[in-house]
Formats: sequence, structure tokens, C-alpha cells
Amino acid sequence: MERRSLGKGINALIPEAQIGHKSGALNVQTGQIKPNPFQPRVEFDQESIEELAQSVKEKGVIQPLIVRQKGDYYELIAGERRLRAAQRLGLTEVPVVIKDVGDQDSLEIALIENVQREDLNAIEEAHAYKFLIEKYQLTQERIGEILGKARVSITNTLRLLSLPMEIQNEMKSGRLMFAHGRALLELTDENQQRRLAQEVISKSLSVRELENIIKRQRTRIKRNRVAAFVVDPYVAVMEEELQHALATKVRVVKRKKRGHIQIEFYSQEDLERIAGVIKGGQKT
Repeated sequence: MERRSLGKGINALIPEAQIGHKSGALNVQTGQIKPNPFQPRVEFDQESIEELAQSVKEKGVIQPLIVRQKGDYYELIAGERRLRAAQRLGLTEVPVVIKDVGDQDSLEIALIENVQREDLNAIEEAHAYKFLIEKYQLTQERIGEILGKARVSITNTLRLLSLPMEIQNEMKSGRLMFAHGRALLELTDENQQRRLAQEVISKSLSVRELENIIKRQRTRIKRNRVAAFVVDPYVAVMEEELQHALATKVRVVKRKKRGHIQIEFYSQEDLERIAGVIKGGQKT
């Protein structure tokens, strides 16, 4: 089957005349339609479904569902919210457009519809991208073409899957936004990511406020690292004297009044030799 760019939406796969109009659509029993196993959307807002059901009750299902035939039943490609609303109202039939497409196109169409309607949360969207990449070897550039998005947007969304699962779940629930997750990716410490994520939720922090906190923390860490590299002349002399006395590499780490000494050894015999020197019972 010829592959076409889908950046302009579902119309790139399905002629416009077949979308948004009942003309040319068939009515099928709702019981004959099964969910799309490639549906990228996992979370369905029940309040939103109820609102759609009220609209369907007043005006009917204006836009046909998109399905493909699978034996004696139909598999849903796009329109699960409309199907759920119709089922909630007890409707026995809904208008559909039947398309002869493969698994990949089925996922692409479902993804396009959800993304264009902004129905997917960022984590669902990232998992859909990952599935296309791993299952069908699509590149990020190709996914961008399909959705009419820049490649960097696909990359940033995929990066969210590297966040701790707790944070991903908060993004699914809507307690954290995509931009919050993207900001947290600036941190490499997962515990720090978790702590700041909870602070965002508990204090209702904006993305800008979170970014400012992260910026201050990174500045402080950088300042501490720079300070750690400033060598105290006294410490440098002590290191040199100890290295000479023990005949091995020695590092003295001093922080204010406290610190520690690191002494390297390279074998069991070397360790015993150094221990003997320290105890004063053996010469180098």
C-alpha cells in the first residue's frame, strides 16, 4: 500500500468526503464494533464522555467512526469517545466508514485523531511514538511528518519516558503538565526529580517557578564544585608529604574543620606495607 505523509491529518489517509459527513457512511450495530488494540489513549475522562453523550443525544453521531473489518466484526480505528458516548446512551447503531488498512495505519490514524484533538496525555503520546519506533522502525523524523510536528517535539516527548514512574503517573493524572516533566529532565538525580515533582503538586507551582528552583539548585551545585577544586596550600603540602612517606597516591579532602584522607593501594602486599608504615613497624 502506498505510504503518504499524514502531516495534514486523517484526510491524508482518508478522503475528506468520507470524514465528518454521514453520506457514504454505513450504520452498524454497536455490538459488532470492538476496541482498537492499538489505541494509544488509555485514560478516558468520564465527565467528557458524559458531555459528549449529551451532544449525541441532541444531534446524533455527526462524524462517523472509522473502522476496519475483521472477520464477522469491525475493529475501531478512530472514534472511541463517540462509541462510548453512544453505548452510554444505549444506541444500537452508529455510522461508520470502513477502511482497508494494516496495523501500522490503524495506529497512525488513531494517534493522529487523538493528538489533533489533544486527547492524549504526554505519556500516552510518548508510548505511542515508542511503539511506532520499536514495532515498525519509524524514525522520529517520519513520526514528525505523520503528525505535522517538528522532530525535536517528538524527541522531547520520548524523553519523558526516562522520568521515574511515579512522575509519569502524575503526568497521566494531569497533576503535572508536559512542561513540568520537561523541566524535571534537566535534573539527573531521580530522588531530586521526585522531590521537586511532589513540591510542584503540593504547592501548585507553575512551570516558571519550577524552572527557577532548578536553576538555583544547579547554580549552587556548580558553585560547590568550583569551590571543591580550590586547593588549600596547606592541604597540598600535607598530601605531598604523605605520598612521600607512604610511597603511594594520597588525597586529603578538607571541608572546614573536618575531612578525610584517601590512600590508594594496589595489592594485598601493598596494603600490608602501607599499614606497617602507618603503625610504625615497617619502613618503605
